[in-house]
Amino acid sequence: MQAGVSSACLYPQHLEEALYDLAVNGIGCAELFVNADSDLDRTRIHTMQEIMQRFGVCVPSMHPFACPIEPLMMFTAYDRRLEDMIQYYRRFFASMQKFGAKIFVFHGNDLAHAMPAEQYCERYLRLVNAGKEFGITVAQENVSRCQSGSLHFLREMIKILGDDAHFVLDVKQAVRAGESPINMLHMLGSHVCHVHISDHNETEPCLPIGAGNFRIRSFMEALRRYSPDCSVILELYRDSYRGISDLVSGYRMLSHMIASVERSAESS
Repeated sequence: MQAGVSSACLYPQHLEEALYDLAVNGIGCAELFVNADSDLDRTRIHTMQEIMQRFGVCVPSMHPFACPIEPLMMFTAYDRRLEDMIQYYRRFFASMQKFGAKIFVFHGNDLAHAMPAEQYCERYLRLVNAGKEFGITVAQENVSRCQSGSLHFLREMIKILGDDAHFVLDVKQAVRAGESPINMLHMLGSHVCHVHISDHNETEPCLPIGAGNFRIRSFMEALRRYSPDCSVILELYRDSYRGISDLVSGYRMLSHMIASVERSAESS
Protein backbone atom coordinates (compact mmCIF):
# COMPACT_ATOMS: atom_id res chain seq x y z
CA MET A 1 0.00 0.00 0.00
CA GLN A 2 1.03 3.60 -0.43
CA ALA A 3 -0.21 6.87 1.03
CA GLY A 4 -0.97 9.92 -1.08
CA VAL A 5 -2.90 13.18 -1.25
CA SER A 6 -5.47 14.36 -3.80
CA SER A 7 -4.90 17.63 -5.63
CA ALA A 8 -8.63 18.20 -5.00
CA CYS A 9 -7.72 19.21 -1.45
CA LEU A 10 -6.22 22.41 -2.85
CA TYR A 11 -9.16 23.39 -5.09
CA PRO A 12 -9.52 25.92 -6.72
CA GLN A 13 -5.75 26.08 -7.18
CA HIS A 14 -4.70 25.23 -10.73
CA LEU A 15 -3.83 21.57 -11.15
CA GLU A 16 -0.13 21.92 -11.94
CA GLU A 17 0.29 24.43 -9.08
CA ALA A 18 -1.44 22.08 -6.65
CA LEU A 19 0.77 19.20 -7.76
CA TYR A 20 3.85 21.38 -7.25
CA ASP A 21 2.77 22.45 -3.76
CA LEU A 22 2.19 18.83 -2.75
CA ALA A 23 5.51 17.73 -4.25
CA VAL A 24 7.63 20.54 -2.78
CA ASN A 25 6.23 19.68 0.65
CA GLY A 26 7.47 16.11 0.43
CA ILE A 27 4.29 14.33 -0.64
CA GLY A 28 5.45 11.54 -2.91
CA CYS A 29 2.11 10.31 -4.27
CA ALA A 30 -0.76 12.41 -5.62
CA GLU A 31 -4.13 11.83 -7.20
CA LEU A 32 -4.88 14.31 -9.98
CA PHE A 33 -8.34 15.87 -9.83
CA VAL A 34 -8.78 17.41 -13.26
CA ASN A 35 -10.93 20.55 -13.11
CA ALA A 36 -11.00 21.58 -16.78
CA ASP A 37 -10.16 20.14 -20.18
CA SER A 38 -7.35 22.67 -20.46
CA ASP A 39 -5.70 21.15 -17.37
CA LEU A 40 -4.60 18.39 -19.72
CA ASP A 41 -3.28 20.38 -22.64
CA ARG A 42 0.16 19.40 -23.89
CA THR A 43 2.09 22.16 -22.11
CA ARG A 44 0.51 21.53 -18.72
CA ILE A 45 0.95 17.77 -18.99
CA HIS A 46 4.63 18.38 -19.72
CA THR A 47 4.89 20.73 -16.72
CA MET A 48 3.36 18.12 -14.43
CA GLN A 49 5.60 15.39 -15.82
CA GLU A 50 8.61 17.58 -14.99
CA ILE A 51 7.32 18.09 -11.44
CA MET A 52 6.85 14.34 -11.03
CA GLN A 53 10.36 13.62 -12.27
CA ARG A 54 12.02 16.40 -10.26
CA PHE A 55 10.44 15.44 -6.95
CA GLY A 56 9.96 11.70 -7.48
CA VAL A 57 6.16 11.89 -7.30
CA CYS A 58 3.93 9.08 -8.54
CA VAL A 59 0.36 9.54 -9.77
CA PRO A 60 -1.72 6.38 -9.30
CA SER A 61 -5.12 7.81 -10.19
CA MET A 62 -7.14 10.49 -11.93
CA HIS A 63 -10.50 11.97 -10.97
CA PRO A 64 -12.47 13.78 -13.73
CA PHE A 65 -14.41 17.00 -13.20
CA ALA A 66 -17.08 15.73 -15.62
CA CYS A 67 -18.61 13.34 -13.07
CA PRO A 68 -21.70 15.60 -12.52
CA ILE A 69 -22.77 15.06 -16.14
CA GLU A 70 -22.33 11.28 -16.09
CA PRO A 71 -26.05 10.72 -15.29
CA LEU A 72 -27.07 12.75 -18.36
CA MET A 73 -24.44 11.35 -20.69
CA MET A 74 -24.39 7.68 -19.71
CA PHE A 75 -27.63 6.75 -18.00
CA THR A 76 -30.48 7.99 -20.19
CA ALA A 77 -32.28 6.39 -23.14
CA TYR A 78 -30.29 8.40 -25.69
CA ASP A 79 -27.52 6.04 -26.80
CA ARG A 80 -25.47 8.59 -28.73
CA ARG A 81 -24.70 10.49 -25.52
CA LEU A 82 -23.34 7.29 -24.00
CA GLU A 83 -21.00 6.80 -26.93
CA ASP A 84 -19.95 10.46 -26.83
CA MET A 85 -19.06 10.16 -23.13
CA ILE A 86 -17.02 7.03 -23.66
CA GLN A 87 -15.09 8.74 -26.44
CA TYR A 88 -14.61 11.79 -24.22
CA TYR A 89 -13.23 9.71 -21.37
CA ARG A 90 -10.84 7.98 -23.78
CA ARG A 91 -9.02 11.33 -23.86
CA PHE A 92 -8.59 11.10 -20.09
CA PHE A 93 -7.32 7.53 -20.40
CA ALA A 94 -4.71 8.63 -22.94
CA SER A 95 -3.57 11.41 -20.60
CA MET A 96 -3.38 8.96 -17.70
CA GLN A 97 -0.88 6.87 -19.63
CA LYS A 98 1.46 9.86 -19.74
CA PHE A 99 1.42 10.07 -15.93
CA GLY A 100 1.58 6.34 -15.30
CA ALA A 101 -1.84 6.52 -13.61
CA LYS A 102 -3.89 3.31 -13.55
CA ILE A 103 -7.11 4.07 -11.62
CA PHE A 104 -9.91 6.18 -13.11
CA VAL A 105 -12.43 7.37 -10.52
CA PHE A 106 -16.07 7.10 -11.67
CA HIS A 107 -19.17 8.48 -9.89
CA GLY A 108 -21.96 7.21 -12.13
CA ASN A 109 -25.70 7.71 -11.99
CA ASP A 110 -27.51 9.83 -9.41
CA LEU A 111 -30.33 8.61 -7.19
CA ALA A 112 -32.92 10.85 -8.85
CA HIS A 113 -32.58 8.86 -12.08
CA ALA A 114 -31.85 5.41 -10.63
CA MET A 115 -32.07 2.43 -12.96
CA PRO A 116 -31.89 -1.35 -12.39
CA ALA A 117 -28.42 -2.66 -11.58
CA GLU A 118 -28.34 -4.85 -14.70
CA GLN A 119 -28.99 -1.89 -16.99
CA TYR A 120 -26.51 0.27 -15.08
CA CYS A 121 -23.77 -2.36 -15.34
CA GLU A 122 -24.35 -2.87 -19.05
CA ARG A 123 -23.47 0.77 -19.66
CA TYR A 124 -20.72 0.88 -17.05
CA LEU A 125 -19.05 -2.17 -18.61
CA ARG A 126 -18.67 -0.34 -21.91
CA LEU A 127 -16.56 2.28 -20.14
CA VAL A 128 -14.62 -0.43 -18.29
CA ASN A 129 -13.74 -2.10 -21.57
CA ALA A 130 -12.68 1.21 -23.10
CA GLY A 131 -10.35 1.74 -20.13
CA LYS A 132 -8.80 -1.69 -20.62
CA GLU A 133 -7.66 -0.65 -24.10
CA PHE A 134 -5.38 1.88 -22.38
CA GLY A 135 -4.35 -0.32 -19.44
CA ILE A 136 -6.69 1.68 -17.17
CA THR A 137 -8.94 0.32 -14.42
CA VAL A 138 -12.27 2.14 -14.22
CA ALA A 139 -13.29 2.06 -10.56
CA GLN A 140 -16.73 2.88 -9.20
CA GLU A 141 -16.61 5.26 -6.24
CA ASN A 142 -19.26 5.09 -3.53
CA VAL A 143 -20.91 8.53 -3.63
CA SER A 144 -23.74 9.34 -1.24
CA ARG A 145 -25.84 11.25 -3.82
CA CYS A 146 -25.47 8.45 -6.39
CA GLN A 147 -26.72 4.90 -6.79
CA SER A 148 -23.23 3.84 -5.76
CA GLY A 149 -23.77 5.27 -2.28
CA SER A 150 -25.58 2.07 -1.33
CA LEU A 151 -23.53 -0.94 -0.26
CA HIS A 152 -26.35 -3.16 -1.52
CA PHE A 153 -25.99 -1.63 -4.99
CA LEU A 154 -22.23 -2.16 -5.00
CA ARG A 155 -22.74 -5.80 -4.01
CA GLU A 156 -25.16 -6.13 -6.93
CA MET A 157 -22.43 -4.78 -9.22
CA ILE A 158 -20.09 -7.54 -8.02
CA LYS A 159 -22.71 -10.20 -8.73
CA ILE A 160 -23.24 -8.89 -12.25
CA LEU A 161 -19.71 -7.86 -13.23
CA GLY A 162 -17.54 -10.32 -11.29
CA ASP A 163 -13.87 -9.51 -11.81
CA ASP A 164 -14.76 -6.34 -13.73
CA ALA A 165 -16.15 -4.77 -10.54
CA HIS A 166 -13.54 -2.43 -9.04
CA PHE A 167 -14.23 0.17 -6.38
CA VAL A 168 -12.84 3.37 -4.92
CA LEU A 169 -13.87 3.30 -1.27
CA ASP A 170 -14.43 6.88 -0.11
CA VAL A 171 -14.63 6.97 3.69
CA LYS A 172 -16.39 10.34 4.03
CA GLN A 173 -18.95 9.40 1.38
CA ALA A 174 -19.69 6.16 3.22
CA VAL A 175 -20.27 8.14 6.42
CA ARG A 176 -22.52 10.63 4.62
CA ALA A 177 -24.57 7.74 3.20
CA GLY A 178 -24.98 6.16 6.63
CA GLU A 179 -22.70 3.23 5.76
CA SER A 180 -19.88 1.89 7.93
CA PRO A 181 -16.58 2.28 6.03
CA ILE A 182 -15.05 -0.80 7.67
CA ASN A 183 -18.16 -2.88 6.97
CA MET A 184 -18.14 -1.66 3.39
CA LEU A 185 -14.51 -2.75 3.08
CA HIS A 186 -15.27 -6.22 4.46
CA MET A 187 -18.25 -6.62 2.13
CA LEU A 188 -16.42 -5.46 -1.01
CA GLY A 189 -13.12 -7.13 -0.13
CA SER A 190 -10.51 -7.42 -2.87
CA HIS A 191 -12.74 -5.49 -5.29
CA VAL A 192 -11.57 -2.32 -3.49
CA CYS A 193 -8.57 -1.11 -5.51
CA HIS A 194 -8.26 2.50 -4.27
CA VAL A 195 -9.24 4.48 -1.17
CA HIS A 196 -10.12 8.12 -0.45
CA ILE A 197 -9.49 8.48 3.25
CA SER A 198 -10.30 11.06 5.90
CA ASP A 199 -11.22 11.08 9.56
CA HIS A 200 -14.68 11.74 11.02
CA ASN A 201 -16.70 11.88 14.21
CA GLU A 202 -20.37 11.76 15.18
CA THR A 203 -21.16 15.17 13.63
CA GLU A 204 -18.46 15.83 11.01
CA PRO A 205 -18.06 13.38 8.08
CA CYS A 206 -14.78 14.85 6.82
CA LEU A 207 -11.89 15.74 9.14
CA PRO A 208 -8.06 15.69 8.92
CA ILE A 209 -6.35 12.49 9.98
CA GLY A 210 -6.27 12.32 13.77
CA ALA A 211 -9.00 14.91 14.30
CA GLY A 212 -11.84 12.39 14.60
CA ASN A 213 -12.49 8.97 16.07
CA PHE A 214 -12.29 6.74 12.99
CA ARG A 215 -10.28 3.60 13.75
CA ILE A 216 -7.94 4.14 10.82
CA ARG A 217 -5.33 1.56 11.78
CA SER A 218 -7.95 -1.20 11.98
CA PHE A 219 -9.21 -0.09 8.58
CA MET A 220 -5.66 -0.20 7.18
CA GLU A 221 -5.04 -3.67 8.59
CA ALA A 222 -8.15 -4.99 6.87
CA LEU A 223 -7.31 -3.13 3.65
CA ARG A 224 -3.88 -4.74 3.50
CA ARG A 225 -5.45 -8.20 3.73
CA TYR A 226 -7.86 -7.49 0.89
CA SER A 227 -5.86 -5.17 -1.36
CA PRO A 228 -2.15 -4.97 -0.48
CA ASP A 229 -1.28 -2.87 -3.55
CA CYS A 230 -3.96 -0.25 -2.86
CA SER A 231 -3.25 3.50 -2.78
CA VAL A 232 -4.72 5.33 0.22
CA ILE A 233 -5.34 8.92 -0.85
CA LEU A 234 -6.10 11.69 1.63
CA GLU A 235 -9.03 13.67 0.23
CA LEU A 236 -10.37 16.57 2.30
CA TYR A 237 -12.83 19.33 1.50
CA ARG A 238 -11.12 22.73 1.45
CA ASP A 239 -13.10 23.99 4.44
CA SER A 240 -12.31 20.94 6.57
CA TYR A 241 -8.62 21.70 7.21
CA ARG A 242 -6.50 24.74 7.99
CA GLY A 243 -3.62 24.64 5.54
CA ILE A 244 -1.18 22.48 3.64
CA SER A 245 0.58 21.56 6.90
CA ASP A 246 -2.52 19.48 7.74
CA LEU A 247 -2.17 17.64 4.44
CA VAL A 248 1.53 17.00 5.03
CA SER A 249 0.84 15.82 8.58
CA GLY A 250 -1.94 13.52 7.39
CA TYR A 251 0.26 12.11 4.62
CA ARG A 252 3.06 11.37 7.08
CA MET A 253 0.72 9.74 9.58
CA LEU A 254 -0.76 7.56 6.86
CA SER A 255 2.70 6.63 5.56
CA HIS A 256 3.92 5.66 9.04
CA MET A 257 0.74 3.71 9.71
CA ILE A 258 1.05 1.78 6.44
CA ALA A 259 4.69 0.96 7.19
CA SER A 260 3.75 -0.24 10.69
CA VAL A 261 0.86 -2.35 9.41
CA GLU A 262 3.07 -3.94 6.78
CA ARG A 263 5.84 -4.71 9.30
CA SER A 264 3.30 -6.33 11.62
CA ALA A 265 1.87 -8.41 8.77
CA GLU A 266 5.30 -9.58 7.66
CA SER A 267 6.33 -10.61 11.19
CA SER A 268 3.13 -12.53 11.95
